[in-house]
Amino acid sequence: MKTMNATFSQMVSQVPPEIKQEIDFEVEISNRIDNLMKKHRLTKLEFARKLGKRPSEITKWLSGQHNFTLRTISLLTTFFGEKIIAVKK
Repeated sequence: MKTMNATFSQMVSQVPPEIKQEIDFEVEISNRIDNLMKKHRLTKLEFARKLGKRPSEITKWLSGQHNFTLRTISLLTTFFGEKIIAVKK
């Protein structure tokens, strides 16, 4: 098992910092959406219907592996009436 952990650690250490940052952003945005859905008591199906999306797309958003566009982030900010991300000056 040690060899597997060492191999995994070596692989992770080779990931460029900008890719690590991208993954962190994707996960943070997904977590924010999930928290807002819970706050508004929305199931994936209800949320998808209200946005005119397929439930499978919502599942992808919540996976932490979706590359969000500014258009989608703007849609979500408008829908929830709360910021999904914040850009500091």
